[in-house]
Amino acid sequence: MNEVELLNLAREASKNAYCTYSDFPVGACALYESGKYYLGCNVENSSYGLSLCAERNAISTAIAQGEKSKLKYVAIYSPKTTKCFPCGACRQWFAEFPSTDDFKVILENENNTITTYSLEELLPNSFNLIR
Repeated sequence: MNEVELLNLAREASKNAYCTYSDFPVGACALYESGKYYLGCNVENSSYGLSLCAERNAISTAIAQGEKSKLKYVAIYSPKTTKCFPCGACRQWFAEFPSTDDFKVILENENNTITTYSLEELLPNSFNLIR
C-alpha cells in the first residue's frame, strides 16, 4: 500500500469523527509490517481530557485486534487544514510502540501532495523505556 492510498484511507476515516466540540475532524490510518492497516478518527468528549485522537484510536484498534508487528506508517488527514500534525501525546505513542527504523508520518501539504516526517523530526530526543 502506498502513501497516497494510506492518506486516502485517513481521509475516509475523518468522515466518521465525533467532533461536536471542536468541529475539527481528523482521520488516521496506521499501517503495520504485517501489511494490515487500522483506521481511527478523533472522538471528543465534553471533558476534553477524555477525548481520543485519531492516531491513538488507530493504534488502539490495532492492539485490540492482536497486531504484533511493527508500525510502519501513520497517515493523518483533516479536511480543515493541511499538514495535520499529531499532538504531543500521539508523538509519544509513536515512540512507545515498536516501529520500523524507517517509520514515517504521512501528511498532505498545501499543494495536495504528500509530505513525510520521521519520528526523530517530530519528537527529537524522545524517550522509551521499552527499547
